[in-house]
Amino acid sequence: MQAPQDLLEQAICARGRAYSPYSKFQVGVAVRTKVGTIITGCNVENASYGLTICAERVALSHAVSQGILEFTQMVIVTDTDAPTPPCGACRQFIYEFASDLEIWTCNLRGTHRYFHLSEILPEAFGPATLNKAREAKS
Repeated sequence: MQAPQDLLEQAICARGRAYSPYSKFQVGVAVRTKVGTIITGCNVENASYGLTICAERVALSHAVSQGILEFTQMVIVTDTDAPTPPCGACRQFIYEFASDLEIWTCNLRGTHRYFHLSEILPEAFGPATLNKAREAKS
């Protein structure tokens, strides 16, 4: 399954805006909201490496700051031999808003992989987990 062209183009453009002076690893993301709007993000590094923010979290945080909480598709673009999936922290962050998001990971050579978030984050911890814990204590 090919990545949606509009998301791919915007993710490539967002990748070009990445701030990655330390790793030189540029990542661009485009996410489609439930109503069809496209929000982009790029990674933003920091000299204190732990403060670096991944492109996936930038895009979703940007959307949330606009009151958007529902997403259907995401395209992630890197310049690597094989497409790069989201890191574990990003998988967990994505799950908060879109537990079964469609995700395409792509490189600049046209190689891509397709996942549902549930495939790459099995047995995820999320809002339902907390609700079950609260109910069990009642």
